Amino acid sequence: MTNWTFLTNHSQVLLSIAQNPRLTAKEIATTVGITERAVQRLLDDLEEGGYITRSREGRKNVYDIHPERPMRHPAQQGRAIRDLLDLLGSSKS
Repeated sequence: MTNWTFLTNHSQVLLSIAQNPRLTAKEIATTVGITERAVQRLLDDLEEGGYITRSREGRKNVYDIHPERPMRHPAQQGRAIRDLLDLLGSSKS
């Protein structure tokens, strides 16, 4: 049996943030099942793409999702990431 999933690690990280915007990278890594370093790279991608904003509260990062941002794949043209978050019950908006 091959080991594949329906959602990418980018979307898994985004969904984790949607459920709790105060998770640490280590907590996200545990939830998603990848390394903390991989989470950092994915967070960087999401921030550079305008999908999240990081801010500091004390010593912790807090993440804000921008749900109006478009999905990136041409097959989802015209859809926002809000649609994904709503579909999977992870939207806080």
